[in-house]
Amino acid sequence: MSKGRKHISIPVDMTTPVPVWCVGTYDEQDRPNVMTASWAGIVCSRPPCVAVALRDATHSCRGLQARKAFTVSVPSETQYVQADYFGMAGGKTKDKFAASRTTAVRSDKVDAPYVAEFPLILECELKESVVLGLHTLYVGEIMGVKAHPDILNGDTVDASKLAPFFFSPSERAYYRIGERLSPAFAPGRALMDR
Repeated sequence: MSKGRKHISIPVDMTTPVPVWCVGTYDEQDRPNVMTASWAGIVCSRPPCVAVALRDATHSCRGLQARKAFTVSVPSETQYVQADYFGMAGGKTKDKFAASRTTAVRSDKVDAPYVAEFPLILECELKESVVLGLHTLYVGEIMGVKAHPDILNGDTVDASKLAPFFFSPSERAYYRIGERLSPAFAPGRALMDR
């Protein structure tokens, strides 16, 4: 596979598909706001933490910094229109919940709102922030998880039922997650004794 690779001169942030997460915060007037952030992911399992990288120019940053909390609402592929809108509209002048016909719910775990209609919610308390240039990386410890029963398989989130989608920055396009390839930590066992 290494033969014939082509060097491409695009920024590193344009190379890898990323999750579509919607970050909920309250602003200075206690108004709920939500924005889509794709520079995001899981960063620790004990304690459970996620990180989102937001531009300081966004309305959400001020609320997140003031309240020391945020939520991550994970949309299903059927909710890509709302998620796309949350990433385009400015929360300073728009009520994104009203415009998208979604419902802001106050978290009972942290001082931030979430999107009621989205199937998976992570309620996060701000632990760290690191300025990285244009973006600040906000690390939040997950204080609560809310999942719609329809996406669960017992106590586990079933990815096929959640049906999340991802963003391809280089193409500026959304993609569905494909079918299950394999269980993890099993196929590589054949190589362990080599």
